[in-house]
Amino acid sequence: MNADLRRERESASFHTERLTHLLDGGPEKTRRRREIETLALNDPELQHKEVNFLTCSERYDVAVKKSSLMVRKIQEHAISNPEEIMSFKRYVHRGRPEPLDLHLGMFLPTILNQATPEQQDRFFIPAWNLQIIGTYAQTEMGHGSFIRGLETTATYDPSTQEFVLNSPTVTSIKWWPGGLGKTSNHAIVLAQLYTQGQLRGLHAFIVPIREMGTHKPLPGVVVGDIGPKFGFDDVDNGFLKLENVRVPRENMLMRYAKVLPDGTYMKPPSDKLTYGTMVFIRSMIVGESARALSQACTIAIRYSAVRHQSELKPGAPEPQILDYQTQQYKLFPLLATAYAFCFVGNFMRDMYHRITGDMNDGDYSQLPELHSLSAGLKAFTTWVASTGIEECRMACGGHGYSRCSGLPDIYVTFTPTCTYEGENTVMMLQTARYLFKSYTRAKSGQRLSGTVSYLNDLCNHIQPQQVAGRPPLANLDNVTRLVEAYKLRAANLVEGAVQSYHVELGCRINKEEAWNSTAIDLVRASGAHCHYVVVKLFAAKLSEITDGSIHNVLCTLFRLYALHGISKNSGDFLHAGIFNDHQISQVHQCVKELLAAVRPNAVALVDAFDYPDAILSSVLGRYDGNVYEHMFEWAKRSPLNQNEVHESFHKYLKPLQSKL
Repeated sequence: MNADLRRERESASFHTERLTHLLDGGPEKTRRRREIETLALNDPELQHKEVNFLTCSERYDVAVKKSSLMVRKIQEHAISNPEEIMSFKRYVHRGRPEPLDLHLGMFLPTILNQATPEQQDRFFIPAWNLQIIGTYAQTEMGHGSFIRGLETTATYDPSTQEFVLNSPTVTSIKWWPGGLGKTSNHAIVLAQLYTQGQLRGLHAFIVPIREMGTHKPLPGVVVGDIGPKFGFDDVDNGFLKLENVRVPRENMLMRYAKVLPDGTYMKPPSDKLTYGTMVFIRSMIVGESARALSQACTIAIRYSAVRHQSELKPGAPEPQILDYQTQQYKLFPLLATAYAFCFVGNFMRDMYHRITGDMNDGDYSQLPELHSLSAGLKAFTTWVASTGIEECRMACGGHGYSRCSGLPDIYVTFTPTCTYEGENTVMMLQTARYLFKSYTRAKSGQRLSGTVSYLNDLCNHIQPQQVAGRPPLANLDNVTRLVEAYKLRAANLVEGAVQSYHVELGCRINKEEAWNSTAIDLVRASGAHCHYVVVKLFAAKLSEITDGSIHNVLCTLFRLYALHGISKNSGDFLHAGIFNDHQISQVHQCVKELLAAVRPNAVALVDAFDYPDAILSSVLGRYDGNVYEHMFEWAKRSPLNQNEVHESFHKYLKPLQSKL
């Protein structure tokens, strides 16, 4: 063990294992998570060599092999809980995307949530046994986040009781679905339904795309891989063009909407139910934001404790770079953010399951809020986490640029979340529509509940300026006061965006132009709303903690998260009259003091995330801190080092030298 890391761990003020239990949801969940982790990481069949030294085709081959083994192992170990299945998958593939991601994460859940019992009997077990290998084909070359604009058509033919699916334009070709390029033999295709001569909107269809046994594309199906991407080297993201492909009427997922044999259409209870899988994935992405950012923080903070550089005092030994205030300012707010996102991710998971249960009982009343919050928090957390991962990489200096650090892989794997399952700006505008409607309802006298209930205060004429006259915040450790500040900021920006819209509406031809001219204000309001929700949920978590030492350290992280956010967005708080100049100066000073307060526990706080070295896949973030020895060993495994003299020397350089 590196002496610096040993000293950091010994000086922690809390019991790391107890904090791990808190993050997992209890000791039993920690035990079970580690049990699944051990099953995957210690299985000799699931071991692999360094994938960064493989070609794209080799990486895909290794990934398919491991995915196939993974499914067999899941069945052998009788792992049936969906969350445990995803954990096992994550350990098998070391957190990297893999060819069966959409089969397990979207194809199977869509069947479970949107298929009739008869359809589940027909499709689920074959899909679970990998006889059917599916993907989720929604995004097209010309349309992604604007789902209503998708062009793929499914026209019902009552004479044969079949749907005829077509890609009528180049832009309607399905583009990007993972596992579509070479792996899948079925796809859930989102298409515009036409029946009895009328357009019924988007619906989901199970479409066979490859012949069982030979795996060759079926007639009318043009399918393949879209080529190299920024990352996702192990995944065959694909394209799909459909030319008069017929599927039986029973292949339309009909749990909610239905097409009867004669073509009669029965609409669903809510038009948002078609997007159920998308909402599920957006909810899960919030947890992925926490996971990716916490891994990056673990690597950067451990390395910063091991790395010594420059001088704080002339002639003194080089200090750990974690002792520099500037390094702390880069990393500790991100550490606090990672903890905040962990709690928010758990909240979104529980909220999704709770509202899904309500919908199974016929109650769809909370679906709009789930749709709105999952969209906004997906955008908010992925923007912050993506930027934070890159900040962690740069905080590791030049070594962070090497793939041995693990940080480039975390970044290229995570950053697509800013655009898939809804481009983030579009997601923020979707949340803004919900906030706009909620504000309008509140002003009309309706009582709001849930995460927008704070807008009720606007009806009671409680304005942000009313708190400006309070004494300056000499003590910034009041959790309730900080939550209130974020609530007032969100309310102020929502109200301001609505007022801007009405001003624009008076100058524009129609509502659409007014909305577009207010879009910047609306996105800012959505961001403030999401920021408030995160702060509120973090504060709520503090009230549940009974361990005094853990409560103290998490209170410090909460204050750092909240005050750093105020410092970075001080203009909003000043403009709304929530704080004055003197109070903002106090905030800036308090942030610096909190950095020093976090410093003794920084390594223990990332240890509590409990990532084994095999998952981090980082030389810089090793638990034992023996960075430099293993960095050298990693470099020696490069394919370019397999021969002392590369063949290119004899082919190109030596002839050139002989002429000189």
